[in-house]
Amino acid sequence: MSVARAAARSPTRLAAAVVLLSVLGACSSSRTLRPAVEPLPAPGGESSADPGTIGPTPAHVGPLDARVSDDDLAALWHRQLMVPVEGIPRSALRDNFTAKRTGGIHGALDILAPRYSAVVASDDLIIGRLFSGPVGGIVIYAYDAELRFVYYYAHLQRYRKGLAVGDRVAKGSVIGYVGTTGNAPPDTPHLHFQVMKRAVGRAWWDGPAINPFSFFALDALRP
Repeated sequence: MSVARAAARSPTRLAAAVVLLSVLGACSSSRTLRPAVEPLPAPGGESSADPGTIGPTPAHVGPLDARVSDDDLAALWHRQLMVPVEGIPRSALRDNFTAKRTGGIHGALDILAPRYSAVVASDDLIIGRLFSGPVGGIVIYAYDAELRFVYYYAHLQRYRKGLAVGDRVAKGSVIGYVGTTGNAPPDTPHLHFQVMKRAVGRAWWDGPAINPFSFFALDALRP
């Protein structure tokens, strides 16, 4: 039975089911970073475990730059990204990728979390740039070993101790902590998280953005 038909027949039953699912999602516990549930299936019901499966299509990821191909989307889906903030489940994320900003759209996700929440590598990464500026504040640019995607973490309170350019970090490893540096509202700690296709040339960190909202397959649980 579809959700719409179930709602029409019994709104109370549907509401109870939603509450139950929320409670079950909140009751996971672990001492290590691991999937809270099985990786998300691709749209249409295919298993995301199939390396040949293309997950979210352009219709699921919002506006795309012409430089981003279907092959790029398939490759990103195959990487099974982890939500980059410990303790924030996929169900709590909000898709604000297309929110209006001066000169265009946001082009990233804002993930609200308590200050000093651990920020983790959403993929197996190489740290490419570390710096602080008036807009993003304390930021990290990292990329995958295949040099295909760039991951941008902004408004950090601080880096993980000892983090350095060139470090290789495994998916789920702590790389920093949520904060409000840069132009973030001081009373709204959050992580500004952006995924880009790596650009050609010296400014490799300035490629076209891809909405990561539908590409998260794993939750980062608190230890």
